[in-house]
Amino acid sequence: MTVLILTSEEDVTADMVVARLHGAGAPVIRLDPADLPGKAVLSADYAYGDFEGHLSVNGHVLSMGGLRSVWVRRPGEPAAHAAHPSPWLTAETRQALYGMLYSAPTRWMNHPCNADRARLKPWQLRIAHLSGFAVPPTVFTTTPRLAQQFAEEHRNVVVKSASGPPPGDPGLALPTTLIGPDADFSAVAAGPALLQRYVPKRADIRLTCVGVRLFAARKTAEPGQVDGRYGDTEHAWEAVPVPERIGRSVHEYVALTGLAYAAFDFAEDEDGVWWFLECNQGGQFGFVELQTGQPISEAVALWLSQRGTRTAFPQPSAGAGLP
Repeated sequence: MTVLILTSEEDVTADMVVARLHGAGAPVIRLDPADLPGKAVLSADYAYGDFEGHLSVNGHVLSMGGLRSVWVRRPGEPAAHAAHPSPWLTAETRQALYGMLYSAPTRWMNHPCNADRARLKPWQLRIAHLSGFAVPPTVFTTTPRLAQQFAEEHRNVVVKSASGPPPGDPGLALPTTLIGPDADFSAVAAGPALLQRYVPKRADIRLTCVGVRLFAARKTAEPGQVDGRYGDTEHAWEAVPVPERIGRSVHEYVALTGLAYAAFDFAEDEDGVWWFLECNQGGQFGFVELQTGQPISEAVALWLSQRGTRTAFPQPSAGAGLP
């Protein structure tokens, strides 16, 4: 039974897991959907009420019946490396590849349907509330007046992008910024704005969930720091225990979202409260493992290679019908 990893050629995080899988003797094939068609070949046969599918990557053939699990790590756009790429070819290749993989009896980390929904920041916050996390007051709006009222109520607020940094080298980007009620909110009418009450923090927390295993790391923040992803705080990540209440909420969250892997970001305030900021369904963990020694890549490799429930038709997660 083989593990399939969908990721780009240059992905150090995936390299760490591949090394673990090789060390455990687990067969693994790595594919960048951007190389299909071209370096990779596929074939799927639907006939006589049955299904057969095959992938060939660098001379290695993978039968869909022998597929144990799929890790959707950092895949490129299908057909991006084709001799004559086009939006039409990308759409056709996506249909062929993912349609075939969805037909196979396999386990997903994470299933693309659940992963796509999990990227939606407004939905994340709703699930975070239902899971019992402490969540800073937040508003999404295209109404300048409502944005102004929110800032006047909470005084110090953070404005940031809901979808994350745009790809490439955009002419317009929205950095995470601390603002006050005296800011000019007129530009809110041009596009949805995400405003959140600022949490004065003493540390950033990254919690990585792999199946049922939890790995938490803490990095001391500088006074007034807004975004822990940028700037050198001269502090390293350190492994910390997961509070019982946080652990319960994390397990509730991944159950509602249908995620097998999730990277949670929290802001720890002066009272020790972990405030939920976001959950990245494909977040990096290599930098945490290298600094803390936590065996996250080993946990991912174990989940991918172990025997578990394989289904050709994943059911929507428990949270699919939530308001």
